[in-house]
Amino acid sequence: MAQKFNQRVDRILAARDSLVCVGLDPDPVLMPKSLRRLQPKPQLDRFLGGIIQATFPHAAAYKMQLGAYLHYGPVGMDVLAGLPKKIGPTRLRILDAKVNDIPNVMRMYRDGAFARFGFDAVTVTPWLGWETLEPFVSDPAHGAFVLAHSSNPGALDFQEIPTPRGPLWLAIVSEVRRLAHAHGNIGVVIGATFSDAFRHARATLGNGIPILVPGIGAQGGTLATAVREGVDAHGRALLVNASRSILYASAEADWKRAAGAEAARLKVQINQLRAGLRTG
Repeated sequence: MAQKFNQRVDRILAARDSLVCVGLDPDPVLMPKSLRRLQPKPQLDRFLGGIIQATFPHAAAYKMQLGAYLHYGPVGMDVLAGLPKKIGPTRLRILDAKVNDIPNVMRMYRDGAFARFGFDAVTVTPWLGWETLEPFVSDPAHGAFVLAHSSNPGALDFQEIPTPRGPLWLAIVSEVRRLAHAHGNIGVVIGATFSDAFRHARATLGNGIPILVPGIGAQGGTLATAVREGVDAHGRALLVNASRSILYASAEADWKRAAGAEAARLKVQINQLRAGLRTG
């Protein structure tokens, strides 16, 4: 029987001894100075290849924001298509698209992301109803991270609306728990800038259901709270994503070394927090 996605997440986090997810979100404005004069294709290839090489020893996962590649047009999509193979199966490869549509369209998203591009998981939203996620939950070897509480200031506009099961975002987490127990391949997205959410989310999810955490680094999320209250009883089930703080740690000639050093620093910091939980 094939390993279910959430089991694979746990296996990779344990094998890598890391909760670091590197966000591969290229931005032409922030590119290292030595790459800015290159044409888009060689620029992206050199930059992303360099980042992967520098951060690979420290990362458990990579997350690619679809919009960052659409910005480059067909060249960007061509580069995106090659990244899952370049990263390989020993790290999780997540497409951050936050998709949701009627089930037959979601099947197209699923088949495109997994069978055509080679991603391991996709971020989704539940806005059209839980039935729309059926094409994803029916593929237990691959995963979906359901957006519950995002990291942007406008998250409060809708995600905190009261429901009979608490705020709307927590009602979503409760349903994710049910789906994860039934199918073994669903996780949740909780933004690090809303640190109070982690305690409630983990208490609802229990062990083994992964939380993907954007908002660390440039967005100002609190790492200590996310780790201390977001990991499960085994000190895992959490993916801490950092994009700009790693990718653009330096705009100078040492950009690759700086990215690797920042990823290493983040891994050590997270592991120290986890060690404190085990010995506290």
